Amino acid sequence: MEFNVDKCNCKVMHIGGRDENSTYYMEGNELTKVSCEKDLGVWISADLKCSKQCMYAFSTATKVLGMIKRTIRFKDKTEMMSLNKTLVRPHVEYCISA
Repeated sequence: MEFNVDKCNCKVMHIGGRDENSTYYMEGNELTKVSCEKDLGVWISADLKCSKQCMYAFSTATKVLGMIKRTIRFKDKTEMMSLNKTLVRPHVEYCISA
């Protein structure tokens, strides 16, 4: 089976200070340069800092908290703790080292 470059969304990320102006080609097609890319739910930036991943986790957790606030009428302490542990906490803890 041949590799179809036209269907592939191939990108290049330069990590480090070398060869940032280099262009890479695959079967005559120039690969696009990116500074940040999402792979398997984890944001990876060229400077290898986790700020983008932290902001993504924070915004997702905030959206889930807003959904809980809008939909749950009776806010018992034990139920809120259970909802927080099952719905919010996994978003905050996924691939965050801080």
